[in-house]
Amino acid sequence: MFKGNYDLFQTIDAYRDLPGITHLEFNYPEHLQGYDLEEIRQHMGSLGVNGVALRFRGNEFMEGEFTGTDREVSRQSVELCKEAADACQALGGQVITIWLGFDGFDYPFQVDYEKNWNIIVKSFQEIADYAGEKGLKVSIEYKPCEPRAFSMIDGIGLTLQMIDEVDRPNIGVTLDFCHMLMKRENPAYSLALAARKNKLYGLHMNDGYGELDNGLIFASVSLPQALEFVYYLKKYRYDGVVFFDSFPVREAADQEVSANIEAFMALSDAIDKYGMDRIEDVMKGQDGIKAQKLVLDMFSK
Repeated sequence: MFKGNYDLFQTIDAYRDLPGITHLEFNYPEHLQGYDLEEIRQHMGSLGVNGVALRFRGNEFMEGEFTGTDREVSRQSVELCKEAADACQALGGQVITIWLGFDGFDYPFQVDYEKNWNIIVKSFQEIADYAGEKGLKVSIEYKPCEPRAFSMIDGIGLTLQMIDEVDRPNIGVTLDFCHMLMKRENPAYSLALAARKNKLYGLHMNDGYGELDNGLIFASVSLPQALEFVYYLKKYRYDGVVFFDSFPVREAADQEVSANIEAFMALSDAIDKYGMDRIEDVMKGQDGIKAQKLVLDMFSK
């Protein structure tokens, strides 16, 4: 949806009438730069804007968004996040999502870990304070690696530690299903850890084989884990937007969006039909055989 390749308004039109679509999200600045935000909001019609996601494009960020040696670039990254908050507010959104793809390292002895960690904490504090004045949430999207060999915030544990040290009421986490698989986390476990602290601010639903950020259709290759993930969304009464972050490289984008929605709703319906209480009864026994039978039974009724 880069402006040079696609017309933003035509793209909005293409998704407006897809069954199940209620909200759109935009990357900042690439999707919004050069457009009038009020005109975009009017063009959305009945669709809502959930939020905007930061994208740090350009070679200047490759050493690190917040932690590179050029402090002017670090300052630029913080200001870009504030600009995204302004855009989010103007569009009627609720959350800005920040993925620090370059704040990491590739070699031993390359960085001072504590120093860089503290820089990230202070950067998030400044951004959260600014966004909080506008009534917005700030959500950290973690990923274990890519493009760096190691990310400074690589999994649910470090994300929750970062949230704790930032110590602001409006900072939480966005869970990307494929990123969790890459980290070898069980997605539902990560969800439970975030939700129990009321810090689950967003979802990026997709799927993959665990080694790369494949961005496949949700539940296409990790069906039992996807099913458990949806169960825990219901258990913790998640009421936010379910956002799909898959990569339709060869597939038609609108068809892939519909396939994501259909998959999510099929899992949600299967859980409702089987019953939350029945699922919880099986889990009380902590029996692996019964757990596997539960998955099969949910799709045989």
